[in-house]
Amino acid sequence: MPRRTILYAEDHATVRLAVRDRLELEGWTVEACADGGSALDAMLGGASYDLLLFDNELPGLSGLELTARARALAHRRETPVVIISASEYEQEARRAGADLFLRKPDDITRIAERIALLLQHRGGA
Repeated sequence: MPRRTILYAEDHATVRLAVRDRLELEGWTVEACADGGSALDAMLGGASYDLLLFDNELPGLSGLELTARARALAHRRETPVVIISASEYEQEARRAGADLFLRKPDDITRIAERIALLLQHRGGA
């Protein structure tokens, strides 16, 4: 089975590296961005992503804005989106088109498990 690829945007370097390393331990490839603009550039390109993972509070574009942009792109419309935030944005995340909302810091410890379940539900992990 081909390796799954995740586009991940998080501005806090320590969190970005820790989450990327955790997800890569699961065998996934993670393309990490430090801001919303870089994530948007990656989304607009032709690279294939099996999942989009966005912190909500990013420089440039927020995770909510990135999610809405992804849902407006024909080649990203069906890609699962996960938003993570320390603030309570779950309803806003769902309205923007997110498939899953995770709270920092509590859900970070279970991020790989939650993503694996989402990917499995959406077509195998």
